[in-house]
Amino acid sequence: MKDRRFWASLALFSLLLPVLVAAQGERPQAPPAPAPSRSSVTLEGREIPVPVTITPGGPLFGLSPLAAEMGAGLTSDEAGESLTLKIDQTEVVIGIGSSIITIGDQIVSLSQPPVQGEGGIQVPIEFLRKTFGDLQGYSFDWRPDVSRLAIARRGAREMQVALDVVHLQGVTTVVLQFPEAPRYHVKEEPGAVEVQMLADRLTPPAPPPAVADPLVQSVTINPQQIRLQLVPGAEVESYVLENPFRLVFDVHRAAAVETAPGPAFTRPALPAGIRTIVIDPGHGGRETGAIGPSGVAEKELTLQLARELASRLEQRMSVRAVLTRSEDVVLPHDTRTAIANQNKADLFVSIHLNSSLGSGAHGAETYFLSTEASDSRAARSADAENLDLAGDGPDAASDPAAAQDLQLILWDLAQTHHLSESQRFANMIQGELNETLQLRDRGVKQAPFRVLMGAAMPAVLVELGFLSNPDEEKKLQDPAYRSDLVDALARAIGRYKALVENREPAAGTGAATPPGAQLPSPPSQPARPAPRPTPRPGGGAGAPP
Repeated sequence: MKDRRFWASLALFSLLLPVLVAAQGERPQAPPAPAPSRSSVTLEGREIPVPVTITPGGPLFGLSPLAAEMGAGLTSDEAGESLTLKIDQTEVVIGIGSSIITIGDQIVSLSQPPVQGEGGIQVPIEFLRKTFGDLQGYSFDWRPDVSRLAIARRGAREMQVALDVVHLQGVTTVVLQFPEAPRYHVKEEPGAVEVQMLADRLTPPAPPPAVADPLVQSVTINPQQIRLQLVPGAEVESYVLENPFRLVFDVHRAAAVETAPGPAFTRPALPAGIRTIVIDPGHGGRETGAIGPSGVAEKELTLQLARELASRLEQRMSVRAVLTRSEDVVLPHDTRTAIANQNKADLFVSIHLNSSLGSGAHGAETYFLSTEASDSRAARSADAENLDLAGDGPDAASDPAAAQDLQLILWDLAQTHHLSESQRFANMIQGELNETLQLRDRGVKQAPFRVLMGAAMPAVLVELGFLSNPDEEKKLQDPAYRSDLVDALARAIGRYKALVENREPAAGTGAATPPGAQLPSPPSQPARPAPRPTPRPGGGAGAPP
């Protein structure tokens, strides 16, 4: 009886199922969610066509149309790894996917990196404020409720300026210190330099500054501009330091003239070509570096990687590769940089391996120099690598204050002139490691690594993996994997070489060395560094920012 009832119920349900489905289909559907309102950008009240992408981190704006509307130039390098935005006379170097940019010689960290998007590269509003805002006096008001960005000229700000003039070793350093970053333009003309205010006004010091200097005749400050009058035959270079904001001018004669005892001052120019590359295997001797779970030491693997890289570069390119050490020996940080300077290197690459308290950290990191770390992890990494067991510097673990003082003394403004190129080079290395080896992108960072301080050329430090991670330690002991790492580094160097020399790279990583060509071999014993000048007083050249 129960079986008959069950089959009867099942048959009835089968007959009713199409009716129920049809009825369900006839039920009124909920109205579709309204489409989000179109984002818009206005410049001085005029709407301009700029792509806008809303992300969880905030809005991103198409840079190309903004640059065109605001009178700036935007160009890309041949490899497509970085772009240069020129606003008046200031160049802004941007790495795709990197939150670190350079504005002139100033290093700036963004909370959100520029990315590829609709219409090309897209940048966060923070980028616009730190570039067009600070350099040209624009305000950027984002209204998320109506998805609108309003761009307008800001009113004039009144600000004071402090002047410091120091002459040392044939160079006069003029430091203009402001309470905040002004909006200005530097104009050079024969015999003079002018800092012209853009929308800001200066409060001239009273009494007017009196300057008695062999290279600078006078400094005149009025509300609209600052004018440096130079002696005939003097040349000038300018750069920016932060915290506080300082505009610095180094003035020297066209032909280097020594006016005081000590080494002659020369400001190395960016290379016209890449001819000599110094490769630095991290650690050595009793300075073992990181130790992996199986007992392998960082110093051993960095030397193997450096030897392979030097050989690969000389095989594939017309370059000379010099190792800071070719054996398992202790080598002070300062000597490594001195070897690069003495060999007139065009690039300096310091190779290291990372370590972490946990065993799960993995991936590669590439660093360039800064007196302040970009994040706490970068600071810890620099602290670990800065330990000096070579005997010519204090041990940071036993005397942190002395180590910090030493870092400040070793800071050399020569590297300031190469920071944008160091960043560009670091971006290329990190990109190759990420894409070719599918390594975790830990990013391009900056930190006060002692081994990079004083380098008079583009210089980077690359951490090629975590020895504390058993899997990465095992891979790093595999010759085939190390060869892949070396290939990635060689490709990045080849691409940067092609960029600097303004030509397309040849097959592989560059033109091969002609058969029979002889390249100088690295020195068997590294030379000791020459004495370094101490910092100048008053925030001038040689003092830390």
